[in-house]
Amino acid sequence: QVQLVESGGGVVQAGGSLRLSCVASPSISIFREMGWYRQAPGKERELVARVRGPSSTDYQDSVKDRFTIYRDNVKNTLDLQMNDLKPEDTARYYCKGERPSDVPTWGQGTRVTVSS
Repeated sequence: QVQLVESGGGVVQAGGSLRLSCVASPSISIFREMGWYRQAPGKERELVARVRGPSSTDYQDSVKDRFTIYRDNVKNTLDLQMNDLKPEDTARYYCKGERPSDVPTWGQGTRVTVSS
């Protein structure tokens, strides 16, 4: 069964850090592209960061220089290191994987709350 499971969310003060992790099964290698998305209450889901192919990365402008996405093909994980968190980063964060010629796979999400 193809599955993505996120973890690592929590409550943190502004300026703090969190590391989110997404475990892919049966293997991360089946996903051509993987990314982290987030959805704040009352807002649409948006791209935070993604890895395309072996090493090409894209970031939303608001998180550049603060967030880093890591794909580990041995551990089957996609991590998102988030530093200098701001209250506007508060959202539910989702892991997404895309396979060729198939519908995207989404995880259930993990909540991040940043207090001011």
